[in-house]
Order: sequence, then structure tokens, then C-alpha cells
Amino acid sequence: MDFLADFLTRFGDKLQSPTLGFLIGGMVIAAVNSQLQIPDAVYKFIVFMLLIRVGLSGGIAIREANLAEMVLPAIFAAVIGILVVLIARYTLAILPNIKTVDAIATGGLFGAVSGSTLAAGITMMESEGMQYEAWAGALYPFMDIPALVTAIVLASIYTSKQKAKQESLSKEESLSKQPVAAGGYPSEPEYPTTRQEYLRQQRGTASNRVEIWPIVKESLQGSALSALLLGIALGILTKPDSVYESFFNPGFRGLLSVLMLIMGMEAWARIGELRKVAQWYAVYAFVAPLLHGFIGFGLGMIAHITTGFSPGGVVILAVIAASSSDISGPPTLRAGIPSANPSAYIGASTAIGTPVALAIGIPLYIGLAQALMGGS
Repeated sequence: MDFLADFLTRFGDKLQSPTLGFLIGGMVIAAVNSQLQIPDAVYKFIVFMLLIRVGLSGGIAIREANLAEMVLPAIFAAVIGILVVLIARYTLAILPNIKTVDAIATGGLFGAVSGSTLAAGITMMESEGMQYEAWAGALYPFMDIPALVTAIVLASIYTSKQKAKQESLSKEESLSKQPVAAGGYPSEPEYPTTRQEYLRQQRGTASNRVEIWPIVKESLQGSALSALLLGIALGILTKPDSVYESFFNPGFRGLLSVLMLIMGMEAWARIGELRKVAQWYAVYAFVAPLLHGFIGFGLGMIAHITTGFSPGGVVILAVIAASSSDISGPPTLRAGIPSANPSAYIGASTAIGTPVALAIGIPLYIGLAQALMGGS
């Protein structure tokens, strides 16, 4: 009982953080139809600044870290990204009125990482005085890219099988309508009669294969991941400590507060889109971030026990597992799974998934880490 009371007290304190206050404030402003608008360019600049700061911090830490310590958390991050997509494929996809490609795309978006949620988690941890490996933010691409690749590959395999099934049914129909030869048997189906026709059919089959590198390349070129990787590279290859301390670090929390306000407004605006699709998306979007975060927390605990991964690092792994991509993921999935409905996966993520990860997930994992491991 003492553990539960201590945990609930810590959790309640986290809910009063200014980060979550701005998120809720944004939702309230949007709900009362306020005319307040923040330009998209400002939003993109804020995200860039936050991720550059996280990247610089991680790069500086990596420069001085034992890289062997990163191996197990990085492997776990990749496993989580793939696992999240598989969970959606075999749970959300079997629910009533849910299209399989939409479920896979939703899993891909929830498996990918939100840079803003990562930044919010780091800010709340710092306000609690919780120590963490600065390189933990660099786990972002290890989860983000495998999730997007897995989602696009699974969707491609599924649509190819559906297409082949439709073609098979069409061939059966055409055979049943073929003229009957003497003796009561249908005439033989046509086969390629020339080398050119055979090669043309083979090219058609090859065109259905999924190319992995373009997916990885598009993910790496996304604005969020590019900013984070740029910061990491600069932190490793240069000595940006002075500019980091004088410019990027002081304004971090203020910029994050504005970003949370924008995300709250966006979340409320997306609720209308979510109403257009099956209501199971709302259930999934509420449960999935917490489930994914607990998976991340559990694997982080294994790393904590086996390699000394810090309690703060465990929280960061849980936070990025609970997050769903809000910048690079949607355009990647739109291009990679064009048959999926963006209202389903983007609406579920932005309207419910992200607020749940921010308002419930982050305080939950910080409180749990502090109660289980001391967390300071």
C-alpha cells in the first residue's frame, strides 16, 4: 500500500506540470472556437530548435560515452518499433469496420517517434532532477525507422496478396466464360507465347516488390529526424558546448510550452476527423500509447538490471515507445501506404494518442521509475 500511495502522489504531482498545462490550455482554446492562430512556420521552427537541442545534448554525451552501453537499449528500441506495428496488425486489424491497411498504417505511426513528446518527457524529467544518459535521445531513429519500414512492408505484402487473390478470381471467372471445346472441356488458357511477353510479365511481378532503402531514406530526410541527427553529428564532431549552454538550453522549456499549446489546439481539431472512421480507433488510440510505453519500460528495466541503464533512460525509452510520430511519420506513410486513410491513423494519433502519451504516459513512467528505482 505504501508503494501505491507513493506512486499515486508522484503521479498526481506530475499532472500539474506547466508542460501539460499548456497542452490542456490549447485544447480548451480550440474547444471555445478562439481565433488564436500560430503560424505553421513558427511551429516548424520550434520543433527544429527543440530537436537540435536534444541532438546536441546527445552528441556531446556520445562523444564521451562508452558506446557498448548503447547497444542493448538501441536493440530494444528497434524491437519495440517493429512490435508496435505487429500488435496493430493482429489486434486493431481484426476489429469490426477496420480496414487492414488502415490498421497497419496506424501501427506504423504509433511505432514511429514523436520528437515533441520526447522533448516534453526530457523537460519533465529535468524539472524532477531525474538523471539520464544524454545519448538516450539518440534512440529515436532506432525505433522510428524500423516501425515505418515494417508498416510499409506489411501493407505492401497484404495489398499484393489481395491483388493476387482478385486476379485469381478474375481468371477463374474468365475461364468459366471461355468457349467450350469439343468433348465438353474448356479450351486451354493462354500462356506467354513470346520472350518479350514473358519478360513483361516478370517485370510486372518485380514491380510489386518492396524497396527498403527508399523508405529508410525518406525517413532519414524527414524534418524531425534530420534535425535530431544533425544535432547529434554536431555534438560528436564539433565542440558546441558554449552555444549549447548560452542559446539552445535556456529557451528550451519556453519553446516547449508554446509547442504544447499548438499540439493541444491541433488535437482538438483532429477529433472531427476521428469521428469519420470506426470508433475502435478511439479505443486503440487511448490504450495503445500506455501499452507501448509499458513494453518500453519493461525492456528498459531489463537494460537497467543487466547494463546499468539509468532510471531516466528507462523513462525515455518508455516515452518514445508511447509516442506517435507527428512530423516525419504522416508524410512517409502517405507515400508508402497510399491506400490507407489518413483520417484514421493521423486522427487517432493526434486527437487521442499524443495527448494520452503526454498527459498520462510521461507522468506515469516518471512516477513508476521513481517508485521502483529511486529515479534520481
